[in-house]
Amino acid sequence: MSNRYSREQMAARVAQDIPEGAYVNLGIGLPTKVANYLPADREVFLHSENGLLGMGPAPAPGEEDEDLINAGKQPVTLLTGGAFFHHADSFAMMRGGHLDVCVLGAFQVSSAGDLANWHTGAPDAIPAVGGAMDLALGAKQVFVMMEHQTKTGESKIVEACTYPLTAMACVSRIYTDMAVLDVTRDGLAVREMAPGLTFDELQAATAAPLIKGNAP
Repeated sequence: MSNRYSREQMAARVAQDIPEGAYVNLGIGLPTKVANYLPADREVFLHSENGLLGMGPAPAPGEEDEDLINAGKQPVTLLTGGAFFHHADSFAMMRGGHLDVCVLGAFQVSSAGDLANWHTGAPDAIPAVGGAMDLALGAKQVFVMMEHQTKTGESKIVEACTYPLTAMACVSRIYTDMAVLDVTRDGLAVREMAPGLTFDELQAATAAPLIKGNAP
C-alpha cells in the first residue's frame, strides 16, 4: 500500500482547517494532538468538557501539573486568559451552540455523515459516550479524525453505520491516514489523498462510494 499520513501529519492537517477566533473542542484520543499543531499566530480557543477554556499544547516533559488535565486525563497547559469552570457550565457551552468546531474520533462514519463513536455493540465492550452526543449535536461543525481502517483492515467509512449511533448527519469532514473527505449531499467527496495514493486504491479501502471531488 502507498504511503499514509502519520498521526502527527493528520493532526497538523486538521489544525490547518481551524479558523482564526474559533472556539474548538478536541475529543479524547487522537484529536488531542491537534493542539500541538495550531499556528502560533492564529488565536484559537480550545475547550475541554471537564471545564477548561483557553487550553494550550501539551506541557514539556517534567512540567506537567497533575491538577491541569483535559477530558482524557492527559496533562495540558493553560494559555494567558484561560479559565476554569463547573462541568455543568461546560456542557451548557456544548449544548448551547457556542462551539464552532469539535474534532472527534470514531468507530464508523457513514456516507450521510452519521457518527458512531461511543460503543461497538460488542457484548464485552465498555460503552463510553462521555460528551460525544452533546458535542456532535451542539458544535457548528464536526470534524472526525481517525484511522481509515480497523486493525483487521475493515473500512471505518461505510454506507450505513452498523454500530450504535452517536448522532445522525452531523459530520462535515473526515480526516484519515489516507485522505481528507467532505460529507456532501451527493456523497463523500475526496478533498485530498496521501502522497502516492491513487483514487482507485482509496476506493478499494473504503466501504462507501467516493466522489473524486478536488482529488487528482
